[in-house]
Amino acid sequence: MSVHAHISQLEKRHAQLEDAIKVAHVHHAPDDEVIKMKRNRLRIKEEIMRLRRAETSFGDSQVQSAA
Repeated sequence: MSVHAHISQLEKRHAQLEDAIKVAHVHHAPDDEVIKMKRNRLRIKEEIMRLRRAETSFGDSQVQSAA
């Protein structure tokens, strides 16, 4: 799987969790359930950011080596 495809999958999962958190708040879900979802959402966001940084760094190093 390419990095772009992996990031896309993570973004979809992040959006799904965002929706689930909103629903959980409306239906007064237990706090521990909401906290677990928020932690997972944050973990996914951090992974997306890490992949984007790595992708940018990799792209920059290729541009520099081509020069």
